[in-house]
Amino acid sequence: MNDLEKSKKIKNQVYEILKEVIDPELGLNIIDLGLVYNIAFQPENTINILLTLTSPGCPMGEAIMDDIKYSIKKPFPDYEVVIELTFEPAWSTEKVSEEGRVFLSLES
Repeated sequence: MNDLEKSKKIKNQVYEILKEVIDPELGLNIIDLGLVYNIAFQPENTINILLTLTSPGCPMGEAIMDDIKYSIKKPFPDYEVVIELTFEPAWSTEKVSEEGRVFLSLES
């Protein structure tokens, strides 16, 4: 498996893992909430996550980031997990997936 194939496989695995990380306030996973802007894998065994929160003062931010690291480290114990927090662009309900919109009753 070449580096590109390995990168794609790991990114897909991480994406699925992050679908299990739940925002404790809203009860919805961070993928469907639209909080994950990017997942990148570096050949030196680093997984980078570009993440936002629903607001800069989100009281659950640390808990979410800890859960991300813990969840990724279980299947990837030899990898460094780097989370970059950004608020550009700011999160809005427009970033929520269709499934998430139904769950949050944003659409009927």
